[in-house]
Amino acid sequence: MSEIDLAKAVGHQFDDQQVSWNQRDLLIYAVGIGAKADDYSIVNDKSWAPFPTYPVVLMFKGMFCINQDTVNFRQLMSGGKKVSGLPAFDPNRVVHGFQSIEILRPLPAVSGPGWKLKKRIVGVNENKTGIVLEDEQVLVDSNGTPYAKLYSASFNLGAKGTGNSFSKRIAGAPQAKPVPKDRKPDWVVQDRTTPEQAIVYRLSGDYNMLHIDPSIGKAAGFGGVILHGLSTFGFAARALVSAVGGGDPNALRFFGTRFTSPVKPGDALETSVWEVGPGPDGTTEVSFATKNLTNGKACLGGGIAYVKKQEKGRL
Repeated sequence: MSEIDLAKAVGHQFDDQQVSWNQRDLLIYAVGIGAKADDYSIVNDKSWAPFPTYPVVLMFKGMFCINQDTVNFRQLMSGGKKVSGLPAFDPNRVVHGFQSIEILRPLPAVSGPGWKLKKRIVGVNENKTGIVLEDEQVLVDSNGTPYAKLYSASFNLGAKGTGNSFSKRIAGAPQAKPVPKDRKPDWVVQDRTTPEQAIVYRLSGDYNMLHIDPSIGKAAGFGGVILHGLSTFGFAARALVSAVGGGDPNALRFFGTRFTSPVKPGDALETSVWEVGPGPDGTTEVSFATKNLTNGKACLGGGIAYVKKQEKGRL
């Protein structure tokens, strides 16, 4: 049995992951995050552009667009080399806690060969309920040029390291400013997922059976199928692009949020957005939260985004 040393895991660099996509993948992703018939800028029109949060699916999807096959989720989650210093984790007890993406350059419609995700562990936290791992991923092209930087946190429920409280972090995403309590949101966007939302979103690469088999969701205490958190993530990103960025996908430069409660396919969502100051490079910084109108619970919290504010464009 290997020695547990959580500090040793921080900074661990994984093997690069080869990734690829084509325009069809981008169009499927747009539908998976709720694109409507009039979302011309992301469902293909003369003004079409890839939706900027697409890289969040690449860790699941990898290179499978070459043969258009599905991905074995359990094998994907349990595969890979053991990280020195960490205990073994149960893939059935992993919860996605946080996700962010910084868009460094617009994505091309087709990746071509040689694209990679470069991944390292940037934080580990142990408390009495489990262990949180924080990862950094950088999407680079065949020349090593970075296009996106992503941070995510996964909570491994019940995992034990040394049994003592521990926290170490060497990098991370910007944190959201508190939602203003003294004024109403500057923008409010309502949307509704469909009963088939998870069926569509999974085609982007996340084939976890939790999102398709009601018996697994019931066994996990969710009462049935739940929607992928990253689909809800995409719904909120679309809301910000529409309300703040004038419908231009390239207006979104950074987007991050915590996952606070699950959404079921068919649930209605409401994203409230507050302008909280200037962001970098001429953007506007906003804080946001998304509420599940079907059950009244907050499903996304601590939201932060940098958006190039502009009016809705005309076709």
